[in-house]
Amino acid sequence: MAAVSVETVSNLERRMTIKVPLAPLEGQIRQRLQQISRTAKFAGFRPGKAPIGLVNQHYGDQVRDEVYSKAVETSFGDAVETNKLRVAGFPNIEHKPFEDAADAFEYTATFEIFPEVVIGDLSKSKIERPSLEVSDADVEKTLEVLVKQRVSFEPVKRMSKKGDRINITLTATMEGQEVESTGDKGIDLVIGEPGRIKAFDDALLGSKSGAEKSFDITYPEDHNPAQLAGKTVTYAVKFISVSQPVYPEVDTAFAKTLGVEDGNLDTMKAEIKQSLVQEVEKRVKARVKEAVFNTLVAESQFDVPKAIVSAEANRVMQTAAQNLQQRGLNPADMQLSPDMFEEQALRNAKLRLILTELVNTHQLHASADQVRAMVDSFAQSFEKPEELVNWYYADVKRLDEPAALATEENVVAWVLEKSKVTDKKIKFDDLMAGV
Repeated sequence: MAAVSVETVSNLERRMTIKVPLAPLEGQIRQRLQQISRTAKFAGFRPGKAPIGLVNQHYGDQVRDEVYSKAVETSFGDAVETNKLRVAGFPNIEHKPFEDAADAFEYTATFEIFPEVVIGDLSKSKIERPSLEVSDADVEKTLEVLVKQRVSFEPVKRMSKKGDRINITLTATMEGQEVESTGDKGIDLVIGEPGRIKAFDDALLGSKSGAEKSFDITYPEDHNPAQLAGKTVTYAVKFISVSQPVYPEVDTAFAKTLGVEDGNLDTMKAEIKQSLVQEVEKRVKARVKEAVFNTLVAESQFDVPKAIVSAEANRVMQTAAQNLQQRGLNPADMQLSPDMFEEQALRNAKLRLILTELVNTHQLHASADQVRAMVDSFAQSFEKPEELVNWYYADVKRLDEPAALATEENVVAWVLEKSKVTDKKIKFDDLMAGV
């Protein structure tokens, strides 16, 4: 039986020294060599007839390493269980060469353990819950957005102005080198739309179809992408066409495009209001959940294992890289590194430990009915909700996400019962803008 000693290196770090006797392992080594001898091929011997000494000469070191390595794994697991330690991450194993061992070999395993999660007094915590009612004015604003989303354009002979859609060919040069060109193919731009530097769009004002124009744009030092930051770019533009926006009338035909079969405008506005109420409820719930999570992190004081934070930082970094790729950017140009995401990773890891503790301690796991209600909420926006529901329940693994979200709702409800919750009035536009 292995001899074990445990040393506390720091609050979460432990070092175990384990001494494993060799005698019990010799039988495993002989058994493994005998198995190999049945199939190993040696010159001058039929399979299975080679002397065990010859087999040992060729495979002994390999077999001993395998058996000893397995003994390390087994003895470490037994020691952890005996000492009731919850290991976080992978241990760092150090030992002298196995061939130097005589009666026993000794190794050290350095590792972190999971912390004791202690949550503070939530009765003193203050959580603000956004409060608002959807008004007729909010419905009208939303209607204006819907109208603008259905804009069409018609050609005009006048000079371009903000809101017009222009079709242009463009060539860009920087420091005498061409960096961008549309060739002979025109591209459409709506003057004043977000996503471009204002100076560029301003330079496109006041030109007619057929006009040509050159201008310089100096990009700010903090511009993204960084390749243009602080640089001056010369643009040569030819205007192919200028078109003005045409917005649809809010009438029966417009209502039908929104799915109101009879085209009734009052019905249309009632349905818009219902959708807004649902969206408000969704955003308020998200705001409250974030406030609860922030409170839990702030009120819980404990160390988080470095191994968990490191793994989370790498995960966050990979997610950021994927997001950049989806936006057409090259993550390599951003020179991402895990330490850039360490603060976020620490919060994420700490919150995950807190949620696990609360769920297990207070039995807050989602019930089957709660999971089904979450799946039904996912399916509301689908034309055939039952198809999405059937998809989720066709594979139990697909229920992990709705089960996790429903469990989080249970945690939020539990925290709200313990905390001081006040309703705070908020403007519709601020809620929708995420302010």
